[in-house]
Formats: sequence, structure tokens, C-alpha cells
Amino acid sequence: MSKRNSQATKSAARERLRAERERQAKKDKTRRQIVVGVSTVAVVAIAGGVGWGVMQLNKPGHWEAAKDAKNVTAPKNTSGENGTTVVIGKSTAKKTLEMYEDPRCPICATLEQALGETVHKDVDAGKYKIKYIGATFIDGMTQGEGSKNALSALGAALNVSPEAFLDYKSELFSAKNHPEETDDKFKDDAYLIKIADSVDALKGNKAFQKDVEDGTYDSWAMKMSATFEKSGVKGTPTLKMDGKTVTGKDGQNAPMTVADFNTAIDKALKG
Repeated sequence: MSKRNSQATKSAARERLRAERERQAKKDKTRRQIVVGVSTVAVVAIAGGVGWGVMQLNKPGHWEAAKDAKNVTAPKNTSGENGTTVVIGKSTAKKTLEMYEDPRCPICATLEQALGETVHKDVDAGKYKIKYIGATFIDGMTQGEGSKNALSALGAALNVSPEAFLDYKSELFSAKNHPEETDDKFKDDAYLIKIADSVDALKGNKAFQKDVEDGTYDSWAMKMSATFEKSGVKGTPTLKMDGKTVTGKDGQNAPMTVADFNTAIDKALKG
């Protein structure tokens, strides 16, 4: 082999080696770019997921959103701001009995079972009107939502008629339907609708049922609850007439028998 051929061979070998190194370097660079790109996408995806998660955690719940709602759908047969004034009875009645109740309140249930029929007769006779103020504080004590949901359902009943409202309230507080204070049974729309089947005006009433299921009066219920909170009343049941608390013999709590109630009401009507 000549010296020239030897040099040419060596040169060609070096050129092939250099070209191979360049190809390998390009492959390595491409691989690094792909890895970095994928890693960046993964980091962005994770960051995006964390951001979405934080947003979801900070997003107000349904009832908080209802509480803050600017546009409130109020039931018929209401008046005042956001429809939170609910007065039922003959316009000729000179006095108004204010009734403060929480749908989940067990003492409210006891009062309704004992006095509900008497109150209804008095209202029908024009002895006085009643002004209803609904509360939902028991939900806050138990981390529940039954008081709010039942209050919204009462709004749906009131939208049908004042009579349907009173009859439905009686059924909610009845011994057969009212759950224990710790049982958040009223959060279930189906249960509220089942109870309504005991009221002639609400039985099979598709409009009422839709309002309950759609939460049509959820915002109204929260505004009503806010009215209770602003009233200064500390507990339920509370009865008031002319700004004065109507109490039983103990002078502190609402009367819980028909006799005590009649005595207290007759006194309040004369006051």
C-alpha cells in the first residue's frame, strides 16, 4: 500500500468518525429537548391541576352562593325586601303574632304539635295575624343543611297558598315526620315531597315538586334566615306580639299547652 493511499484511508476514517460523532450529538440534543419538553408540560399540568384544585376549594358552596345571591326569587304571598315578610291572616285582625321557628328545632315541633291547631283556628277567626320568621341556625350547629332545605320547601308551599304553607308547616313538625335534631333528614328533597303528599294542595303538585327539587327558593330561604339573625331573637321557638315576648307561666319560654297559650295570648291582645 502506498503512503498516499494510507493517508487517504486514514483521512476517510477520521471523516466517518467525525460525522458519526455529529450524528450522535444531534440525537443526544434532540433527546434532551424531548425530555425537557415533556417535563415542562408535566410541571405545567401539575401546576394547572393544583391551581384548579385550589380554585375549587375556594369556590363557595351552594348555600353560600344562595346567601350572597343578588337576584332573589321570592314566593307569592310575601312582601318586603326579598320577600322576607310573611304575614298570614285576615286584614281586619288588629294584632300580629310573630313566630320564630327553625324547621329542625325539636321544641318547635313540640309547640306546633300542641298549639298548631289552636293557632290556625285563631287566624281563621281573625283573632290575630301571624308573621313567620324562619331560622336555620341548627344547620350551623350540626354542619347540616336540612333547616335551609326545609325552609326553601316552605317557600314553595307558600307560593301555592298561605293555607298550604300553614298545613305543610304542621306536617313538617308533626310527630310522624319530624326527625331527631341530629338527623339531617330534611336535606333530602324526596322526603320533603313525600311529607307534602299529606297536604291536599301539595299532593301531586308538579309545580311545587319542581320548585323543591330545583331549589327555586333557596336564596329566599337564606335571606329569611338572615332576617332571623338580625332580629335579636336568640332561640326558637319564640313568640312575640307588639314587640313583647309571649311566654308561658315561667315567664321565659313560649307557652307549650293550649291553656297557657290562650292565657298568654289574651293578655297580649289586651296589651
